[in-house]
Amino acid sequence: MKTMHNKRRYNRLAGIAGLLITLSACKNPALISRTENREVPASFGNGGSTAAAGLSSWRTFFQDPYLAALIDTALKHNQELNVTLQEVQIARNEVRARKGEYLPFVGIEGGAAVDKTARYTNIGAMEHHTEIAPGKEMPEPLPDLRLAARASWELDIWRKLRNAKKAAYNRFLSGVEGKNFMVTNLVAEIARSYYELLALDNQLAIISQNIEIQENALKIVKLQKEAAKVTELAVRRFEAQVLQTKSMQYGIRQKITETENQINYLVGRYPQPVARSAGAFNELTPQAIASGIPSQLLENRPDIRQAELDLAAAKLDVKVARARFYPSLSIDARVGLQAFNTSYFLKTPESMLYSLAGQLAAPLINRNAIKAAYYTANARQIQAVYHYEQTILNAYIEVVNQLAKINNLGSSYELKAQQVQALSESVNISNSLFRSARADYMEVLLTQRDALESKFELVETKMQQLNASVNIYRALGGGWQ
Repeated sequence: MKTMHNKRRYNRLAGIAGLLITLSACKNPALISRTENREVPASFGNGGSTAAAGLSSWRTFFQDPYLAALIDTALKHNQELNVTLQEVQIARNEVRARKGEYLPFVGIEGGAAVDKTARYTNIGAMEHHTEIAPGKEMPEPLPDLRLAARASWELDIWRKLRNAKKAAYNRFLSGVEGKNFMVTNLVAEIARSYYELLALDNQLAIISQNIEIQENALKIVKLQKEAAKVTELAVRRFEAQVLQTKSMQYGIRQKITETENQINYLVGRYPQPVARSAGAFNELTPQAIASGIPSQLLENRPDIRQAELDLAAAKLDVKVARARFYPSLSIDARVGLQAFNTSYFLKTPESMLYSLAGQLAAPLINRNAIKAAYYTANARQIQAVYHYEQTILNAYIEVVNQLAKINNLGSSYELKAQQVQALSESVNISNSLFRSARADYMEVLLTQRDALESKFELVETKMQQLNASVNIYRALGGGWQ
């Protein structure tokens, strides 16, 4: 039922989005109207299971303790993630600011001044003949002491301020989903780099094994040369093969260093060795994940929820921009004490001051700035619609691609494993035939080279399998929980 609700929600949003674009296009001829209804497919094709998406916390999915420790460290110290967390905090503060705009502003004001009015003016003449009390004239110059409370309030008749607050709140939630999406990508990137590091360790071990095999073959060739069964050419070719294999070690070690430092960068620390269980690489198997149905992406993918919230905020922005065409009503009030001498300051009601004023204002002439803001809000709403559709399309394609990749890599790995087995046996056979002079030394060299390449390809395929498992987990929206 929840899945059907998600699907209906997407279809409803897609229909509303099409209607919004059509209405906006009627107001702005430069826009292209859209009336077609784009629905997400009911399934991922032949590669996915329609069972509920089997997503869980990354702690459950990645059970390697070394990998889990790296992810934990990254979630605390990754600089880019921490920057995003501050952006979320900024969005939270924006919500507070918008909420305060439709509440009354209350403050206190105080002041002191001295005023000397010219004698031969209306006010000056009146002050000269005014007595405060019998026999007491107005002081000159005239002090002015004031202490008052002041309040102002814009009545949110057209919900302009409330809609602005709701838009800010949606953008805050969008920022939270953006942070979740970054966590998903960060977890996936660390897992991919970790598996690549294990694969490089495995390749380095394969090279060490092949160097031992090739050095043994070189000893045999040298004995064959002493017995005049082969020439110096064969010896040199075998020596070159050993040197070439040894040189490959340094290229892989460089890749190991770079991969370790990539992981160090992601976890927010300076270069240092990365702890890992390299020997467990051959036992690793990709975890099976139920892909569910496409409409579940609406619930699981943080980037889709982020795009949906951005679309809702853009819709509210249009309402805010439209409300600026209407009159605004504000109320100002003041109450306090005012006198020219501290001895009279607390004498009430004579020293009391109060005021209450209402103001109604509406734009009448030269509304170009308001119109421009309204058209901009409409254009950004249409952008949000397209971005929402694009995000769903991208998510769907990512899942389909990774499901196909998992299936194809599974078949490829089985065949490559058989190839490695066959070539490993052929190395022993070629060495035996060479010792009995029934095979040429070039056949031995080619067989050793092919066996080494097939082992490298097998490791590479397993790494791709593990990465595809991580990618499908990320594509279905996992990793941020």
